Amino acid sequence: MPFARYVEPGRVALVADGPLKGKLVSVVDVIDQTRALVDGPGSGVPRQQIRLNQLHLTKFRLKYAFTAPTRLVRKAWTDAKLNEKWTESQWAQKLANKEKRAQMTDYDRFKLTAARVKRNRARTAVFKSLKVKAARAGTFGKKNIPKAAAKKVRTKKATKKPAKK
Repeated sequence: MPFARYVEPGRVALVADGPLKGKLVSVVDVIDQTRALVDGPGSGVPRQQIRLNQLHLTKFRLKYAFTAPTRLVRKAWTDAKLNEKWTESQWAQKLANKEKRAQMTDYDRFKLTAARVKRNRARTAVFKSLKVKAARAGTFGKKNIPKAAAKKVRTKKATKKPAKK
């Protein structure tokens, strides 16, 4: 598949490394093959150059002129409601969840494990009951399972006595 995200003026990126890690910026201009001029008025990042290998390109793109001043970038940022769109994206939610997990204490991890065990036991019980119901109806697994399986009464086998000679 061809690339869908290009380094271009207006492309929004997430800073992946350095002191601005985790901040959103918009590419204003491409300086050369390895650097770009970025500006992040909505995330508190001043206009500066940054290496491209420090950026993760997002699907968002702002519309403004080539090498636009910060006030135009800010206007495009607010008009596009970029901060709201970013917080609703799965990428931002994954980053937030990762941060929450990093802040957990031992006791929080223990409580989470206990809750998962409880949830999985309930899930397994419901799954097994549905599986049996479906099997009895003949729509899943073994066919024709009787509704109430009658237990066979086990009796002792009569032992054969040896014939007398």
